Amino acid sequence: MPISHIMASGMTGIRAAGDLVARMEFSKNMRIGEAKEYVAKNVGVDVLDLSDEHVMREIREELDIGVITSVSGAAKGIAAKMNIEKLLDVKINSCDLFRKQIA
Repeated sequence: MPISHIMASGMTGIRAAGDLVARMEFSKNMRIGEAKEYVAKNVGVDVLDLSDEHVMREIREELDIGVITSVSGAAKGIAAKMNIEKLLDVKINSCDLFRKQIA
């Protein structure tokens, strides 16, 4: 299992910021430390807060980038991914495919 997957899983995935860090590692070939710093800067928290479920729950709700449980009126699925695309300045293939399908 690749180290980046193990580290992202250890950051509790979508419950905190593990999914965002892993996305940066894979899409921009960043090392784990660099990816954490990039994500922390873009979401406006300290690197240590990225693995705090309570802090990241609030941040994810504020930024509308998806949370593990449904929140009325909040972005889910592809809408949340599109918000992540803007926030992290990355291209997400499923978002591009969705845009092509609705065009």
